[in-house]
Amino acid sequence: MKIFVYDQFTYPLPSGHRFPASKYELLRQAVEAAQIVPPQNLVVPVPATFEQLALAHDPDYIERVLIGTLSTAEQRQIGLPWSPELARRVQYSVGATIAASRAALKDGVSVSLGGGTHHARRAEGQGYCVFNDTAVAARVLQAEVLVRQVAVIDCDVHQGNGTADITNGDDTIFTFSIHGENNFPFRKILGDLDIGLPDGTGDAEYLTALRDGLETTLATRPEIAYFLAGADVHKNDRLGKLALTKEGIAARDRLVLQTCRERGIAVVVTMAGGYGRDLHETVAIQPQTVQICNAICQIAPTANHPTL
Repeated sequence: MKIFVYDQFTYPLPSGHRFPASKYELLRQAVEAAQIVPPQNLVVPVPATFEQLALAHDPDYIERVLIGTLSTAEQRQIGLPWSPELARRVQYSVGATIAASRAALKDGVSVSLGGGTHHARRAEGQGYCVFNDTAVAARVLQAEVLVRQVAVIDCDVHQGNGTADITNGDDTIFTFSIHGENNFPFRKILGDLDIGLPDGTGDAEYLTALRDGLETTLATRPEIAYFLAGADVHKNDRLGKLALTKEGIAARDRLVLQTCRERGIAVVVTMAGGYGRDLHETVAIQPQTVQICNAICQIAPTANHPTL
């Protein structure tokens, strides 16, 4: 299994900024320490190109991100101040998901130690999301005629409004978001299937709803699925309002990955959100997800549903 990393491409943030940018380096270090994959399988991707980004985003918006002409209001909506380093970083973030997509088609499962920037819409960013890595990567694979049908399984605690904005009306990309109903974004853009859960939803209720949503989603017979494995569903996340335990998140990950693997569906896993009150708690949850990915990758798919 290949794991794509890009945390070395850092960007400046003001002192005291709420976004936990350090978690990406800590996550990579945890994955390395656990020796989940051989060192050579931790891969630095190439950055996404303008042409690739334009498959999902408005060209004028892309240009303004890359050259630094976003307005103050746009930067405030994104939640990150523009810098040349940020522009470079988000290109690497999307490039990691593109590379992971190609690897998943070969190996069955792949991981980006980041990504899941699902609030980025076609012509604007939002909620720490500048470009939508999932939508871009899916469109790149389709443009290269590597896949036709795609599924998005968005298990971040926040609804995937940006992905819905970009893909609504496109019957080749089915978007499923399971999230906290009373959480950001407060003006949601609904996708193909949205399951909004009440505050305080725990493991059992969550897994029941997820199982039902998976059946509907995978009935579309996707060739590849993008699994946004947000750690922000955890009970101690400061931006989430759900109440999953670490064990419940592990059960979520196994359910998604095993179901896809049994049906021969390639899976790209991105880390999406994670804002634990104790950052090290988030950093403990996400390597668990990577461990489960690697274990599932070792299992042969069901013979009736061969991988690509």
